[in-house]
Amino acid sequence: MKNAITLAVTLLVLMVPSLASAQTQGRDAFFANLSTLCGQRFEGRVVTTDAADADFASQRLTMHVRDCSADEIRVPFAVGEDRSRTWVITRMGDALRLKHDHRGTDGKPDGLHWYGGVTNAPGTAERQEFPVDAWSVELFNAWDASVSTTNVWAVEVHPGRMFTYELRRANRHFRVEFDLTKPITD
Repeated sequence: MKNAITLAVTLLVLMVPSLASAQTQGRDAFFANLSTLCGQRFEGRVVTTDAADADFASQRLTMHVRDCSADEIRVPFAVGEDRSRTWVITRMGDALRLKHDHRGTDGKPDGLHWYGGVTNAPGTAERQEFPVDAWSVELFNAWDASVSTTNVWAVEVHPGRMFTYELRRANRHFRVEFDLTKPITD
């Protein structure tokens, strides 16, 4: 019995670094996939059918992967002429963080600014999920937006095919897909 316990503990100790390594590899590969898009712009479309998204769905949607560094990538997201939104993906040790930088026309942060989440699962080279973080829960509650306190955002990068941004929570699913085969120049 003692040998079986010793063997189990030894295997667990050997597995922990490889699990951490697999998590880091998926996140690093995802960040590398996103980095390959730096400097490019793409057009997208809403692919979900929630009535709340009708305004977005009726406008031109563009994203521009820019301001790329080894630890942070900023992706401005325009809805028609509204350029107030930027997705910010940052490396944080063994995790990735997604924040939403929302600004008014004067360039100053608006009230619901800098909300988002941090990965808590390995994800893959193509998809990372960002459950809402505690700071954002407090922000949503303070701004009477408690419906958002269970948000989970996801970003996908399928090289040479598609980039997606997604929001999920109870009774809500929003997804925008961007065609990576056709960078835009206008």
